[in-house]
Amino acid sequence: MLDHTGIGVADVARSAAFYDAALGALGLRRVMQLPEDLGTDGIGYGRDHPIFWIDRFHPHSVKQHTAFAARSRAEVDAFHAAAMAAGGTDNGAPGLRSPATGYPQGYYAAFVLDPDGNNMEAVFRG
Repeated sequence: MLDHTGIGVADVARSAAFYDAALGALGLRRVMQLPEDLGTDGIGYGRDHPIFWIDRFHPHSVKQHTAFAARSRAEVDAFHAAAMAAGGTDNGAPGLRSPATGYPQGYYAAFVLDPDGNNMEAVFRG
């Protein structure tokens, strides 16, 4: 079981605008921020403690994939809409994924590329 994870980004401020919107739609918010004067600025998102970090001290633009659990199909839809409005690139509109392509029954998801090209997903396993 993971406690937290994160990715490197090229521009923390630009990526923060994207993640504030996209993760906000899933009920996540900034819960911790590292100061820039340390040369390691980063932002941790979560509900009570950081579960997902963006920072500039890890390699960026390595095209990672992260899936966030949504509490409903409506949250998946809201994640996709917010991410797109915040400058994301569509990489799979919200919808049920087919068991014929390897997804389990009831897998409702949306995929968006963040400003660095990372594939971000929101999924509801209904």
